[in-house]
Amino acid sequence: MSRRKAREIALQVLFHIDFTGGSPEEIIPAVYSMQEIEFSESVNEYVEWIVAGTLAHRDEIDRQISELAKDWKLERMGGVDRAITRMAIFEIKYGEEKVPPRAAVNEAVELAKHFGSDESGRFVNGILGSLVRGVQS
Repeated sequence: MSRRKAREIALQVLFHIDFTGGSPEEIIPAVYSMQEIEFSESVNEYVEWIVAGTLAHRDEIDRQISELAKDWKLERMGGVDRAITRMAIFEIKYGEEKVPPRAAVNEAVELAKHFGSDESGRFVNGILGSLVRGVQS
């Protein structure tokens, strides 16, 4: 299994946490129970790393999203778009395990196209593109 699958699962977990207010300890097993296959330990560890890190830095990440998403309030963003954007910003800016920004953006856009609305890919790409340009300047 790949990091891509781990990101899909982490997205589902973060979305459910955001939507229900549940804890990772209850949501992660619930999301895994909906999967048709079992995952390797490395996938499980990556899911837990993304979820824990994203939640630990959520306030900082949300401030950054609010600054980057001009004319959009965080609450008005689609739940999937918000979860994907949070997760990608965590990987780009806060993860000890450095994920190349371009890879994180590409993965986030693909997740947005697959799980979000027709506009999600462009929306997520716009926010993350602005972030990456700011980080690289």
